Amino acid sequence: MALALTYARAQLGVDAPLVSVETHVANGLPAFALVGLPEAAVRESRERVRAALLTCGYEMPPRRITVNLAPADLPKEGGRFDLAMALGLLAATGQIPAQHLGGYEFLGELALSGQLRPVPGVLPAAVRARDAGRALIVPRENATEAARVSGTRVFGAGHLREVVAHLLAVDVLSPAEAPSIHVPQDGLDLRDVRGQHRAKRALEIAAAGGHNLLMIGPPGAGKSMLAQRFSGLLPSMSEAEALESAAIWSVSHQGFMDSAWGVRPFRAPHHTASAVALIGGGGQPRPGEISLAHHGVLFLDELPEFEKRALEVLREPLETGRIIISRAARQVEFPAGFQLIAAMNPSPKGDDSDPEAGRRYRARLSGPFLDRIDIQLSLPAVPKEHLRQDAPQDGESSST
Repeated sequence: MALALTYARAQLGVDAPLVSVETHVANGLPAFALVGLPEAAVRESRERVRAALLTCGYEMPPRRITVNLAPADLPKEGGRFDLAMALGLLAATGQIPAQHLGGYEFLGELALSGQLRPVPGVLPAAVRARDAGRALIVPRENATEAARVSGTRVFGAGHLREVVAHLLAVDVLSPAEAPSIHVPQDGLDLRDVRGQHRAKRALEIAAAGGHNLLMIGPPGAGKSMLAQRFSGLLPSMSEAEALESAAIWSVSHQGFMDSAWGVRPFRAPHHTASAVALIGGGGQPRPGEISLAHHGVLFLDELPEFEKRALEVLREPLETGRIIISRAARQVEFPAGFQLIAAMNPSPKGDDSDPEAGRRYRARLSGPFLDRIDIQLSLPAVPKEHLRQDAPQDGESSST
């Protein structure tokens, strides 16, 4: 009878709770039992781990194997525990020393060949591994992402054999390093917008004070151009803000993008977006548009065209800067500290020729929702002579 312990991290919102992978090998009829509230993809890990070990030339003893993912009340999903399970089996069967595993946490999905495949949510796991004082071994594709967390010892590997060689000190992996930080400029400048001096001033006030802003004006007044240039008025992201934003992207369906590090997000969902698309959700909750816009800008164009329910669910995050998604088995909290920039026409026709139609159009927005928008201003149509190509640019640059 032999017992081995390895560590991994689950994914719960933007948190990464610790999972202890306990592997027990005993005499008895050959069996491979996996316990600890695993979902379907985790249960399939048994076959991936078995095939990967045999393909790599390691022994898979014909004995009774039990793998427990503790704590048992924490739901587990995906193939992120494959690497920890495989190493636990090797340690429990004496193929690698068990004492070499205690200082590491392992994340990675195994291919049948033993290759390591990337997994989502590595950035929050790196933060928690650093806080626990353990190094983190991840697939090579995830290594630079995890290395963004300062003070974390991260090793990237491409194959199960590389991890085993590292643990045996036969061929030690090199620590992963984060690439140098270069925040690209989007090239959008307030000077590109002709006229609209009051609107530009309102944007500056909103950026300085963290205010939400609603612009009401006819088509062609420059509402979308102004909104797209709002991010350029905001200060550069701090390292803590960049880490929070990147952690949300890391657990999202889009995944972490290294080029987006330190760039304030700008999200502009279509007016047909549902409430779930805006706030997040799903059986395994994922962040929505408001969380992806954390520390950045959420731009809602054609505001009255959004579903009323979709707008009403924004009231709580606009007030608290977070959103709580409740499911039968759990509650997940996502950050949602965004600045709302919204735009709308004065009426369905796009002009203010029918005051009664304009009043009904604006009535689609509830009072409690509008109460959370500090600055509301009307934009006039821009005179045609201001739009001529040879007309002089006016106003200050976004950088001043």
